[in-house]
Amino acid sequence: MSKVAVVTGGSRGIGEGISLALKEMGMTVAANYGGNDTAAKAFTERTGIPAYKFDVGDHEAALEGCNRIAADLGPIDVVVNNAGITRDSVLHKMTWEDWNEVMRINLGGCFNMAKATFPGMRERKWGRIVNIGSVNGQAGQYGQVNYAAAKSGIHGFTKALAQEGAKFGVTVNAIAPGYIDTDMVAAVPEPVLQKIIAKIPVGRLGHADEIARGVAFFCSDDATFVTGSTLSINGGQHMY
Repeated sequence: MSKVAVVTGGSRGIGEGISLALKEMGMTVAANYGGNDTAAKAFTERTGIPAYKFDVGDHEAALEGCNRIAADLGPIDVVVNNAGITRDSVLHKMTWEDWNEVMRINLGGCFNMAKATFPGMRERKWGRIVNIGSVNGQAGQYGQVNYAAAKSGIHGFTKALAQEGAKFGVTVNAIAPGYIDTDMVAAVPEPVLQKIIAKIPVGRLGHADEIARGVAFFCSDDATFVTGSTLSINGGQHMY
């Protein structure tokens, strides 16, 4: 029986690439999405992967959404916490709502999805959780105290939960992407984007499938001895 995987924010951008990579591995994939019904419908028609709408930052909605997926497809074996938003602003102009919404979805979503699925993985003695962090959670970024804090929190969350899951066959790892050619990055003003690319040693933006291959490795049986790890895929933009 194939493993059941849930990818949050899984119908567009990096999430779509991850959903497709896991499907190619033979997994039964469900893509979560938050709001764009038209894009989600087009994604399902294009890929055959069902899309489930719920807000990962809402605890009860995440629990209910995972229960719905499990009822339809079977117990959830793999979770990829990819859903994320930006509300960029320098601190003295940032509102509480801008701070809270980014923390609620980007970091809170990881907790909510793990809370919904980790106990079952633990009982079945097998599971994979992959959290999508960011180069900006490692290095910081001007105008992103909310996003950088949330993504940095994801890396700490990963290491702590990995210690809880290790003896139960549940691995928890993270990927820290650099700048990837997604809609989120496309929204960056062109002059700013060119300055960003100039700081990437390989001289280009990354592609969603390059992140997806890292996720696929963490979710495979080749990675049974890898947990609590963060894989940086950033073209050399941040090295440490």
